[in-house]
Amino acid sequence: MRFALDDLLTDLPAQQLDEARDFYASRGARRGPDNPEELAEARAKRSAPPPADPPGIEEVAEADGARVPVRVFTPAGGRARGVYLDIHGGGFYMGSAAQGDLRNRRLADARRLAVVSVDYRLAPEHPWPAAPDDCETAARWLLAQAGDRFGTARLAIGGDSAGATLALATLLRLRDGGAVDGFSGAVLQFGTYDLSAQTPAGRQIADEYFIQTYAGHVADRTVPDISPIYGDLRGLPPTLMVIGSADIVLEDNLAMAGRLAAAGNRVDLRIYPEAPHGFTGHPTAMAATARDGIETWLLDRIAQP
Repeated sequence: MRFALDDLLTDLPAQQLDEARDFYASRGARRGPDNPEELAEARAKRSAPPPADPPGIEEVAEADGARVPVRVFTPAGGRARGVYLDIHGGGFYMGSAAQGDLRNRRLADARRLAVVSVDYRLAPEHPWPAAPDDCETAARWLLAQAGDRFGTARLAIGGDSAGATLALATLLRLRDGGAVDGFSGAVLQFGTYDLSAQTPAGRQIADEYFIQTYAGHVADRTVPDISPIYGDLRGLPPTLMVIGSADIVLEDNLAMAGRLAAAGNRVDLRIYPEAPHGFTGHPTAMAATARDGIETWLLDRIAQP
C-alpha cells in the first residue's frame, strides 16, 4: 500500500493556494501567550467582536443543576432544520462565545440552522474540568430542550482548536452517560487531542503555556477528558476533521482520525495544503472553501434519519 500525505490533501484551485501562500507570507508566523504577563496583555488588547445583525440572544443553559451562559442564533427565514452547538477556540484561556457572532449569524441564516455558542469558563482562573463541565451542561440542555425551544431535535456539535478538544470530550461524557445518540455529527477543526506529552504528537506542544494554565495541576493528563486520544472512542457520531498540513497539531489529528476510525466510527478527514493553525478563520478563498464544505457536511448529517 502506498501512503503519502500528498494523497490525503484536499484538491484546491491553484489560484486559491497561491492566494493563501501570499497571505501567510505577508502575515508571518504567530504564537500565543507564553506566560501570565503575555496572557494578560493579549486579553487586554483584544477588541470587542463586531456585532451580528440581528444579534444573538444571551441565555443561560441549565441541566442537572448546573448553569452556563450561551448565545443563541436562530434563522431569520423560518424554522431551523437543526441545531449546532458551537464551542469556541482560544487555547482554553482566551476567547468568548461572542467572537463567533458574525460567523454564527451567517450560518443560521444561510443554512437555516439554530446555533448555540457556549461561553465556557476560561483557564487559568477556571482550570479543567470547568470548561468541559460547562460544555456538557450546554449539550444536556439542548438534548432536553431543543425540540421545544427550536422545533427540532436534530443536533450536531463542533469547535475549533481548544473548542474541538472540548467538543470531543463532551461527546465522550455523553456517550458514557448514554446520551450521545442525540447528536448526529461532530465537526472538529484542528483540535489538540494529547495534552499529556506522552505521544510523539503531544511532545511537539509540550511546552505550550496553554496546557499549563488548563491542566498543569493534573498529575496524569492522559485522562481522556483532557487528552481524548487516550479514550475509548467507540460509539461516537460521524465526525468531520479539518486540519491544515502546516499545522503543528497535524500529527495529533492524523492519530485521532486513525483511532476514531479503528473504533468503528465514520470519519471524514480533510487536510488543506500548507494551511496553518486556525486557517478556517482567515480571510482567504481557501478558508471560505473549507467553511462551505463544513456547512454542507453539517446539513447532510442533520438531514440523516
